[in-house]
Amino acid sequence: MGGARRIGSDFRQEEAFVKRPQRVGVVLKGSNAEAVKLGRQLLVELERLDATGVLDDESAGALDRESTLSRGDLAAQTDLIVVLGGDGTLLSVTRGELGGTPILGINLGTLGFLTEHSVDRLFPMLRAALEGEAVMEERERLLLTVETPGTAPVCRRALNDVVINKSALARMVVLSVHVDTELLSRFKADGLIVATPTGSTAYNLSAGGPIVYPTMGVVLITPICPHTLTNRPIALPLGSVIEIRLESLSEEVYLTLDGQEGFPLTPRDLVRIERCSEPVRLITDPGRSYFHVLHRKLKWGERGG
Repeated sequence: MGGARRIGSDFRQEEAFVKRPQRVGVVLKGSNAEAVKLGRQLLVELERLDATGVLDDESAGALDRESTLSRGDLAAQTDLIVVLGGDGTLLSVTRGELGGTPILGINLGTLGFLTEHSVDRLFPMLRAALEGEAVMEERERLLLTVETPGTAPVCRRALNDVVINKSALARMVVLSVHVDTELLSRFKADGLIVATPTGSTAYNLSAGGPIVYPTMGVVLITPICPHTLTNRPIALPLGSVIEIRLESLSEEVYLTLDGQEGFPLTPRDLVRIERCSEPVRLITDPGRSYFHVLHRKLKWGERGG
């Protein structure tokens, strides 16, 4: 059932379920009325298909139900997670321990690079998953470690990117970046983005970084508004260990993960970013390539007016 399809010089790894999911996590954007309505329909359909729907506490509150499971703990209790919302909702699931649990993303947001399936594909894709016929694609994550003298290291995961940037009123920051212990550069800029191929179409793209095919084995470093115009984005091997230190004395510098979780950064902190050993497994439509996603989301290939 699994296999590999050549895309240029890269392989797109695909595999089918090895077992029928019995417990299905349901995550939804509670502020979206359509997501709430669809969530109720999904729970009814799961019951009809002899599967158990499991809610995290945020989603349960939106559906007037009860749950003590946090979103980060949902994967450990389920065989499949269905996300009803936008990319932000899906990203909120992917920073926890996943244990190989696959994710089916249904787009109720705007662009939807990660939640690539439309609403009308929910139940056909769900049935395919429950029948063991769904196809999955692995997406690499980043492991972030922040070391501060005298305190325990902080460890987090990110699917899209790790971003260091200044506040609106702060001056440019100076960041020294080492790759595998060798100095890459001292970036004087508004900030720095370290992105996965999956995250190449997020903040990285807005900052002038390249679009990278999502299963390629690279990590991207993109400066944000660099003072030196020769400081350009660079793609590094996925196995690289990237270490970053803040050299400027600005107190208004923040580190954020996937644009959702963050904390202030000081010159005492050492930021280490490397490949996470546990990727994200997204259920994909074998009839649609990534180029189809670019055509649909970014309007590539359309004729000009």
